[in-house]
Amino acid sequence: MNERPGRVFRTTSGRGLDHRLPAMRLWHKSKERGTWDPRAIDFAQDARDWRALDDLEREVILHLTSLFQAGEESVALDLLPLIMVIAEEGRLEEELYLTAFLWEEAKHVELFRRFLDEVAAETGDLTRFHGPSYRTIFYRALPAAMKRLRHDPSAVAQAEASVTYNMIVEGVLAETGYHAYHAMLAEHDLMPGMQRAVALLKSDEARHLAYGVFLLSRLVAAEGDAVWGAIERRMTELLPAALGVVAETFDRYETLPFGLRTETFTDFAMSQFQRRIGRIEKARRQTLAEVLGGEDDAGGDAAA
Repeated sequence: MNERPGRVFRTTSGRGLDHRLPAMRLWHKSKERGTWDPRAIDFAQDARDWRALDDLEREVILHLTSLFQAGEESVALDLLPLIMVIAEEGRLEEELYLTAFLWEEAKHVELFRRFLDEVAAETGDLTRFHGPSYRTIFYRALPAAMKRLRHDPSAVAQAEASVTYNMIVEGVLAETGYHAYHAMLAEHDLMPGMQRAVALLKSDEARHLAYGVFLLSRLVAAEGDAVWGAIERRMTELLPAALGVVAETFDRYETLPFGLRTETFTDFAMSQFQRRIGRIEKARRQTLAEVLGGEDDAGGDAAA
């Protein structure tokens, strides 16, 4: 008599992998578009441009870079509990995508550290740029929400973690920061290597955001108002701090270089945030099957 195995592997069963799922489509896009190497970015002209900047211009770029550097390190460190929860639930397609997600975050950490080392030649302590709102999110809210998943894998805990990570950190702060960074470099024909790098980063982050919108939509469709209420509460709690990071970054300077204006980026942040929240709210009127069969670009996010 054959002994029945105690464990069933998806990929050796009749079920296999479902390539129609949004997470699998994001996985395929990551393989196609995410395989770039931070060490292959040419920073030679960037270093020359850096030396030609005045003190204020260098300080503002260094300020923004320090926020990116610590932020990317934080999200790379904090993602693992979510991956573990998804794996424990047996969502293999989502776990496959999340391996690419974490790998991309790790590359972002390397990229910004390389810029600091080779372009800015900066080896000092940059935490002077981390204001109160930044610390609220990256020092406390993000790690706490993600670590909670180690002992509380509930749908509400997952939703609060994803709002913190995807909607606030990536959807408000990272996306707005990259928008500012790219604008000041591209519009002034500066640092072509970093312009190229930011374009690649934005493409990666678009997929991350698309997964976050999908995850939250899936949770809302499956669990209903309990999860939607948790999402609304978490957004209300953290959005002021997120907008505070934007304000604290630019209000630090009496005169902003490169034609930067605080309200431009605040408006951009809110526009992108509202668009994605509208997409998630739509899941309140959808079945789980409709969400699982939906588009993975979350209104264009993953098309980059």
